[in-house]
Formats: sequence, structure tokens, C-alpha cells
Amino acid sequence: MAMIKLTGINKIYRTNEIETLALENVNLDVAKGEFVSIMGPSGCGKSTLLNIMGLLDAPSSGKIEINSTSVESMKDKELAAFRNKTLGFVFQSFHLINSLNVLDNVELPLLYRKMAAKERTRLAKEVLERVGLSHRMRHMPTQLSGGQCQRVAIARAIVGNPEIILADEPTGNLDSKMGAEVMELLHKLNKEDGRTIVMVTHNEEQAKQTSRTIRFFDGRQVQ
Repeated sequence: MAMIKLTGINKIYRTNEIETLALENVNLDVAKGEFVSIMGPSGCGKSTLLNIMGLLDAPSSGKIEINSTSVESMKDKELAAFRNKTLGFVFQSFHLINSLNVLDNVELPLLYRKMAAKERTRLAKEVLERVGLSHRMRHMPTQLSGGQCQRVAIARAIVGNPEIILADEPTGNLDSKMGAEVMELLHKLNKEDGRTIVMVTHNEEQAKQTSRTIRFFDGRQVQ
């Protein structure tokens, strides 16, 4: 079963002077429980593709199905609720809010659900324990290392129990040791929980550890 199905996806960015084709005729299926890496040179459309998969950006043409649900006809509010329930995001630069402590950062996605504050806190504490940071929950992001920040970001991504995790260069800002720790955590989420993961990476070694590598060049799938 395809958790993510992209059919004939094109993405064109237009300004007054220029038209840029960011993605051209992308057809891609990601199966349930797969861990897929996306590789290619900078500017080839990898992050654009991930944003379209994550429903953060709309294609210029083509069809997106997430977990057998077609999303074209969804209104913004409906799309936001679907995204919150189905998808978790991990970014290269963590995207933590420095004015909130670790626990509050992890609780953020749950604020958009009808859920009691006690339940939000319980779920956030559970995932922080899972990523090995329960002892840091009252710390601020500025008091953490890069690897710890990324683990907080992963906790935030999984707190709502999404079936799909989209990771955009999750180890790009980390040294090799911390990068390996983050990869180990992603593999656990894939193998133990059966979560479907799509990861953009420049790291060949990390790509080799995933079940499949899809390569892009100039907005086109080349392999």
C-alpha cells in the first residue's frame, strides 16, 4: 500500500521576469513502512518535493495522495488538520522556539487538537523519555547541544503519533557522532513503530542505510 503517491507532479515558480521549473513530471510511490532517502545536488528540487509531500506547498499540476486520501479538494483548515494528524516534520535547523522550554516545544503540535492540557503534557513527557531527554524537559533550546535539539525536534514530530515522518537534512547541522545518534533514532521509529520516513540527505552513507534511494537532477527523477 502506498502511503505517499505522487502522480505527474510539476512545480513552477513564476516572477515577472522569469519562470523556474522546480519539479518536472514526478511520479513516486512510497510504501507503508518504507524508509526512503532523496538525494541530488543543491537546487535540484529535493526540498520542494518534500514540502509538496508534506502539504506545505501545492504543486502547479499533478495529484497527491497521502494514505489513500486525495488532498486536492481540501480547504486550508481541513488540510492543516490532516497534516497535523498524519505527518511529522524534522528540519535541518530544528525550528525550535527559543522562548519555550523543551516540554512546551514538544507539546506544540497537540495545541491544535481538542485535548486536555494534562494529556498533552503526558504525551510530551512520554516521547521525551523515548528520545532520551526526559532529564532536559525544563531546559531551553539554547541550553542544549545540536544533537539534543534535533532529538527534541524528533520528539515534537512524533508526539501526535503521525504515520509519516518527513526529514529535511536532519543531520546537516550535526557532527558525525550526533548525526549517527539521530539516524539511529530514525531507524528505530521506522523499524519498531513501522513509521514511513522520507529523508532528504547529501550523505551517501546514511542513504545506503535506508531501504531505497531516489535521485533527482534539475527537478527530474533520474533513478
